[in-house]
Amino acid sequence: MLNRKMEKLLTRCIKEHKENVYRLAYSYVKNKEDALDIVQDSIYKAMTHIGGLKDPEAVKSWFYRIVVNTALDFLRRNKKVRTMDHETIDMHVSGTEDDYTNFDLTRTMEELPEKYRSVIVLRYFEDMKIEEVAAVLGENVNTVKTRLYQALRVMRIKMDDEPSKEIKQR
Repeated sequence: MLNRKMEKLLTRCIKEHKENVYRLAYSYVKNKEDALDIVQDSIYKAMTHIGGLKDPEAVKSWFYRIVVNTALDFLRRNKKVRTMDHETIDMHVSGTEDDYTNFDLTRTMEELPEKYRSVIVLRYFEDMKIEEVAAVLGENVNTVKTRLYQALRVMRIKMDDEPSKEIKQR
């Protein structure tokens, strides 16, 4: 009976947060198909391990943690292979409109150690509170705060250095 209730809560959580969960997975792998695979694997893992969830109020952070861990596992398994989706390839083909993404931010985010990137993505891109980020990552709130401030400091330093590097190269 309790598992049935938890399954319903999980199903509702997945439906309510499907775009956010996909965006979270995509932020790690930068590929549509891989992100969809991660979401699918995460749903399967969550449904098969729903019995391990004791607190019904923690279903969202529990599921987000599964998505993050699944994405990290995927990245570890496919470390050397980096694929691009068709939209990214099309963007680089001549004749398409320029997409003015903030390349400095994207590059800086990719260079961050995983523990910092996860905190930044969950806090600013998924708009989670510090407490929610801590729950998703299974970390202490103070640890998350420290990592957040360290990550922001590293990003600021790296992004401030970029223009000076370009000037020196010219």
